[in-house]
Amino acid sequence: MKHSVWKQYIVPALVIAAASLIYAVGFVWCYDPNGIAFGGLTGVAQIVNYLIPAAPIGVTVIVMNIPLFLLGWKFIGGRLLVSSLYAMFLSSVFIDVLTPLWDWQPMEPMLACIFGGLLLGLSLGLVFQQGATTGGTDLIARLLKLKLAWLPMGRLLMGIDLAVILAVALTFRTLESALYGLVALYISTLVMDGVLYGLDTAKVAYIISGHNEEIARAIVDGLDRGVTILHGQGGYTGDPKRVLLCAFKQREIAAIKAAVKEIDPDAFLIVCDAHEVLGEGFRDYKKDDL
Repeated sequence: MKHSVWKQYIVPALVIAAASLIYAVGFVWCYDPNGIAFGGLTGVAQIVNYLIPAAPIGVTVIVMNIPLFLLGWKFIGGRLLVSSLYAMFLSSVFIDVLTPLWDWQPMEPMLACIFGGLLLGLSLGLVFQQGATTGGTDLIARLLKLKLAWLPMGRLLMGIDLAVILAVALTFRTLESALYGLVALYISTLVMDGVLYGLDTAKVAYIISGHNEEIARAIVDGLDRGVTILHGQGGYTGDPKRVLLCAFKQREIAAIKAAVKEIDPDAFLIVCDAHEVLGEGFRDYKKDDL
């Protein structure tokens, strides 16, 4: 029971807290001091803070999120809403706590884009992995994902954030702000999708050989990987063919190729990238998977 509570509640809460701190560091260190356009409601809060300096960015984000969370309650359910409120509150508080804590000096803008994008993408990816959002456009993207399940989260956020970045650039009256913001947004999108999907890297091998039984036995017994036999037909000869299909982790690619070629040096072997591999030996499906 204790292990279940630790895994279901405490670990996700700690991961979200760490991700929220990373999010805040990326903003106060890389984005804000360099005037780089930031997407989402944090970007809108940048505009409000620029026009009304007395309005702290973190508090402004929390206020603007209230109606969004009220609307989101109907569609995303209580657990996701609570975890999202937690992530949004922590990231906003961390921003307001870290801002006066240190004299965050501007850096070379391209470095700010690269590291800001890395930190932002990493933090959002970790938050989404726990079935939460940081509110704002992240929440909007999470809701859109229910209808557009085929579209990666990074792409959804990119489209929404583009409009905010342009608005921030117009407010600061600088094209460079928008251009740097687009670079940082692109990097964060790649990193976020990498955290959500790319870390689950796997390979799929298609093997055509006259020694299928020996190869299948070597893979199953020697490498502890399952093999599926597909029935095909040669396009030129018309002869029936048996194709071995095997999914495996990326680190096992050398062993798979060695096992196949040791048995049949003339075997036809195709290795493809695979993502979202669910099942025994890989990972289990979760209800809130993105």
